[in-house]
Amino acid sequence: MKLKMSENSLFAILLRKPWWISILIAIVASLAASVLFPRQYAAYGISAGFPFFVIGIIAAVKQWPAPDASAVANTREMVAAMSWRDFADALEAGYRRDGYDVKRREGGADFEVVKDGRKAVVSGKRWKAANTGVEPLRELVAAAESCGAHERLYITVGPLSENARRYADEQRIRVLREDALASLLRGMVRK
Repeated sequence: MKLKMSENSLFAILLRKPWWISILIAIVASLAASVLFPRQYAAYGISAGFPFFVIGIIAAVKQWPAPDASAVANTREMVAAMSWRDFADALEAGYRRDGYDVKRREGGADFEVVKDGRKAVVSGKRWKAANTGVEPLRELVAAAESCGAHERLYITVGPLSENARRYADEQRIRVLREDALASLLRGMVRK
């Protein structure tokens, strides 16, 4: 049985926040506990912040390769000017560079990517859409179910409609927006 952290737990929320927030909570918790504990136990109070410190380190490691705002803006500008063929080639190259086996598909998903035995389907053909509705997400879910994929990824630089956002949450579709796209395509698109 694989253990999974609840998405709404304090630690899961902190993992999604900037790393320094967890470190700050660790410092405050340690100082508060060391002051509130009796003098002979004050040294043990310092350990109260240790779990938050660990979460801060994990978040920092995850956020370290995150692109800066200028890289995100540059990637958005570049991919908006690309044809589907060029964009698909850049996506495929980005996934291959990150160690995935990539297979192009037709239908509701454009790619099937596999790494460490985990299969994901990726839909990116409508990346330039001004607003994404539910239909392309339904097609992605159907493609994922037909091939037994573990994950569903939808790539867009535009917003999702409110219905599409709810559907993506219900169906556990990971929406790759500008920052994740900039990370995936780092070095693949140039001005």
